[in-house]
Amino acid sequence: MPSNALLFPGLPLHSARLVLSPIRRDDAAALFALHTDPAVSPWWHLPAWTRPAEARAQIDDDLAAFATGTQLKLAVREARDGPLLGLCVVSAIDRASARAEVGYLLSPSVQGRGYMHEALACLHGYLFGTLRLHRLEAEIDPRNQPSARVLERLGYHHEGVLRQRWHRHGEWADSAIYGLLAPEAA
Repeated sequence: MPSNALLFPGLPLHSARLVLSPIRRDDAAALFALHTDPAVSPWWHLPAWTRPAEARAQIDDDLAAFATGTQLKLAVREARDGPLLGLCVVSAIDRASARAEVGYLLSPSVQGRGYMHEALACLHGYLFGTLRLHRLEAEIDPRNQPSARVLERLGYHHEGVLRQRWHRHGEWADSAIYGLLAPEAA
């Protein structure tokens, strides 16, 4: 099996203020805090976690997917050893079709500073440049207007709505689908 350096060369990624590096096992407590934060969990399509063991199990799954090249979960930090501020996730990587899905979340304590825009712009450079992908897709709750603004500012096109795609928090929720092609990336 190829090493992850061959599957995902050039990590970690650096922007003006941020470092994006593969998630680590010692991120479990911060990851648990993010997934249980009432300002974050309503926008995630999965239910909020209730046990810290769920964060540890998720990180183990993420590291296994990283090793096989099927998913890339990057921690967003201000410094390589700094605290976890958020995540950028690249999943459903289809190298034959040169496409992947992008997801992200950011701690409410640092929202409004342009961090997610900066992190995703850095990630796009890597995905379109180094990994030579052609298409990225993002799926968000259409009520999450700050997330929609981040995507639109990065050049994503709103491609449609999947009605009542998820059942969470006792209600049906739609998904807005956004797409970005390599030639369109800012």
